[in-house]
Amino acid sequence: MIATGDMLPEATFTRMGAEGPEEVTLSSLTKGRKVVIFAVPGAFTPTCHSAHVPSFIRTKDGFDSKGVDEIICVSVNDPFVMKEWGGATGATEAGITMLADAGSAFTTEIGMNFDAPPVGLIARSKRYAMMAEDGKVTHLQVEENPGACEVSAGEALLAAI
Repeated sequence: MIATGDMLPEATFTRMGAEGPEEVTLSSLTKGRKVVIFAVPGAFTPTCHSAHVPSFIRTKDGFDSKGVDEIICVSVNDPFVMKEWGGATGATEAGITMLADAGSAFTTEIGMNFDAPPVGLIARSKRYAMMAEDGKVTHLQVEENPGACEVSAGEALLAAI
């Protein structure tokens, strides 16, 4: 599993652009920048929708005041779902970038993947939040239980940095 002090791997995500789905590389988002990345098991799932995303909307100004250039939400979903979810939660309007890791490539590479077949979650992401500066992980907070949103909430990461 990725750890504090590690460099983020090169990864390609998909997001909705003006003309439809477009690819974006992680390095283009992190090079020379301070970014927060938080990941959820699934868009529109209860804790993700009602607790995790709202925690970063509430704390966006606090992260801005600490010099964070961008807050990124990653989920193993397609870019169409991420676009709709960003609109439904207010994340897009708040300035949070919604990225799809549709094939779970990034999630698997950093060791954050898990399966929960009884609820239909296969190759999904553990719930976590991290800060990276110029591609290097400076803070990482991972939930033990994917249904909880405590150490990975916006307020917890903001307090840690």
